[in-house]
Amino acid sequence: MSIQEETILNDKKVVADIEKSLRYISAIIKQKGREILSNYTITPPQFIALQWLLEDGDMTIGELSNKMYLACSTTTDLVDRMEKNTLVMRVKDPNDRRVVRIHLLEEGERIIEEVIKKRQDYLSDVLTDFSKEDIQLFEKYLSKLHHEMKEE
Repeated sequence: MSIQEETILNDKKVVADIEKSLRYISAIIKQKGREILSNYTITPPQFIALQWLLEDGDMTIGELSNKMYLACSTTTDLVDRMEKNTLVMRVKDPNDRRVVRIHLLEEGERIIEEVIKKRQDYLSDVLTDFSKEDIQLFEKYLSKLHHEMKEE
């Protein structure tokens, strides 16, 4: 085997190892997130919807459906339940009365911020054995990876 062929095989193994690690990390974070959510009255899909509303502001059912990769009818049911629990409210768009936007209410924002804080605390605990420089480098590379993935 040539050095070039060996390098290509090593690169493929490294990429496979990165993908596997990211998959495992994602599964652990998802599981930990579900454990945290079990102490609240919202479901994982509601959490995702509330996160989108917190990050991107008011949006229509169609916009929220697209972001969550759900059918509009499924998103409507989700919003109905969240509205019933006073997490969100439907508001008419001031520029176009035909358009209804989903607005995040104070209780929804409070829950999201609490859950995210608990997730960050969990990650902070996991990172206690990492040096400050390692954490900064890790964040830098994760941000770069995220940026490259968004560009595609």
